[in-house]
Amino acid sequence: MGSYGIGITRLVAVLAEANHDEKGLIWPESVSPADVYIVAAGKEEENYAAAERLTEEFEAMGKTVILDDRPKVSPGVKFGDAELIGVPYVIICGRGIANDEVDFWDRRTGERRTVALNLAVLQL
Repeated sequence: MGSYGIGITRLVAVLAEANHDEKGLIWPESVSPADVYIVAAGKEEENYAAAERLTEEFEAMGKTVILDDRPKVSPGVKFGDAELIGVPYVIICGRGIANDEVDFWDRRTGERRTVALNLAVLQL
C-alpha cells in the first residue's frame, strides 16, 4: 500500500532540497531553528563579551539565537557549523570588535558586510 499524502518528513525534505547551497542548508526564516547565529571568533575576551551582549539584545527583542562561543574551536569550524545548521543570518564578533564593528552575513545572498556593533540588532 502506498502513501501519497504530504507528510511532515516530506515537507522538510522539500525545504532542504529547495533551500541549500554547496556548503549546507539555508532555512527559510519561517522554519529556521533560530533567527540568528552569533559566532565569537578569535581568542580575545572582548569578542566573547560582545557576542554575549548581542545575544542578550536579540533575545530581549524576542529573537531566537544560537551563540557559538566554544573557546577551543577555530573560527573555520564555527563557520562550517553555522553553514550546516542553516540559520539564514550569521553575525561574527571577531577582529572588528576593536572598532566596535561586527560582520553580518546573509547566507541566502552570500553578502557579508561590516556593521556597527550597536546597530547589529537592527539588521533583522
